[in-house]
Amino acid sequence: MACRISELVLGCRDPEALARFWCEVLDFVVLDREGDDCFEIGPREGFGGPQPTIILSRRDEPEKGKSRLHIDVNATDRDQDAELERLLKLGARRADIGQTGDEQWHVLADPEGNEFCLLKARLAPL
Repeated sequence: MACRISELVLGCRDPEALARFWCEVLDFVVLDREGDDCFEIGPREGFGGPQPTIILSRRDEPEKGKSRLHIDVNATDRDQDAELERLLKLGARRADIGQTGDEQWHVLADPEGNEFCLLKARLAPL
């Protein structure tokens, strides 16, 4: 038997704002919350499905050093350019991590600066 990822935990200054952002990006909903300090977001069918949930947990002080984990996303219902435009309108911004410009993905940052990539391939919706 093997493990699978069930949750990703992201420390942040404003869990509610990031919950709104990532719910819009991923078409997730808030599944649970503990006051204003912790939000769990995930697919409408809830915890335990094929997609992991994301826990956004308040951290007043940022972690030391650069995060070694980032999220990759793929559009499900539009091409990469249209999805890039949508994500930028939601509050994502372009991030420069030394790309050459020849990559097939876009490096972005969420409203708190957490890097993520928009990949080129379009995936079928779940």
